[in-house]
Amino acid sequence: MNGTRLTVLQVLPALESGGVERGVLEVTRALAAAGHRALVMSAGGRMVKDIEAVGGVHHAWPIGQKSLWTLRCVAPLRRFLAREQIDILHARSRMPAWVAWLAWRGMAPGRRPRFVTTAHGLYSVSRYSAVMMKGEAVIAVSETMRDYIVAHYPRVPPERIHVIHRGVDAGEFPYGYHPDILWEQAVAAEYPAAAAGLRLLLPGRITRLKGHEDFIEIIRRLKKRGLPVHGLIAGGAAPSKRKYLQKLRYRVRALNLERDISFTGQRQDLKNIMAWSHLVLSLSRRPESFGRTTLEALRLGVPTAGYDHGGVGEILSRVYPQGLLPLDDLDAATRRIESLLKERPAVPPGNFFPLQDMLDKTLALYTRLACER
Repeated sequence: MNGTRLTVLQVLPALESGGVERGVLEVTRALAAAGHRALVMSAGGRMVKDIEAVGGVHHAWPIGQKSLWTLRCVAPLRRFLAREQIDILHARSRMPAWVAWLAWRGMAPGRRPRFVTTAHGLYSVSRYSAVMMKGEAVIAVSETMRDYIVAHYPRVPPERIHVIHRGVDAGEFPYGYHPDILWEQAVAAEYPAAAAGLRLLLPGRITRLKGHEDFIEIIRRLKKRGLPVHGLIAGGAAPSKRKYLQKLRYRVRALNLERDISFTGQRQDLKNIMAWSHLVLSLSRRPESFGRTTLEALRLGVPTAGYDHGGVGEILSRVYPQGLLPLDDLDAATRRIESLLKERPAVPPGNFFPLQDMLDKTLALYTRLACER
């Protein structure tokens, strides 16, 4: 280790957007603020400027493409690790983790950095995914993620698994937050039908896994029960998902719900949209490892409901159990949502899952690993 100053390299596919990318940015900021050297390696993207703005140094390498050609980066990365005297090598995604692990494994044990992985998602169980369990320390982003590792990768020693929950900054998501009046006037003019009703928000990219079809059906059933609801679907569609978006729009038209459901596309003001909503929903058909959007809405004080599984169920059980929805029972889920809209149980204030806790634990893990060399 270079004295008390660590040199940490985080590797991930790209820096466009998303929870993993935001976590890398947050750790980079914390490392730089603590006087450490924070390096990030990816193919680049719009968040590179953010990494550099908080004191990080970005290295543009094509280490995220799912191709055997990407393994050409192994030998150059090995030289990079030695030249830059990296103390901690932290892999955040599967393909970069393979490149990182192969480079790391080829170094002399006494001269290589400590290898850390973060299991961000409930990946398919395979040899390809198993690389995320090869870290000398494996960070699980929730108890759900830890249980998944233990169940599907029993060879991972339990003492190597470290549960470090993702966190939310109270300053960025303050309890009781309300958008300013000019924003409200603008969005009300953009979505007048939403402004006049009870707003239900489904945030997240357009994909079959996020529960958009369930959301449309729930809106239909609530309207049939006489509730003046309006559904907001906030999320962009990648080129490969355009046909699915068209299918969703067709479904809305076929049910005569065009005045009752709005597709907002990708929004840069999602925090405001969440705060403007009466209820935020998480309807992912597959369990998520954490559920950051659910946590962000709750930290704002916005009632939130989601299927009772995975990280979303874990968060709601701890913070807002009234919002737990039964999976695979749309009738019961609709009744629970109707009850939430009518009774309006408040979200309790509290500093649950704080970002600083995540950062403190991550940097403490880095320091302990480096000192053990």
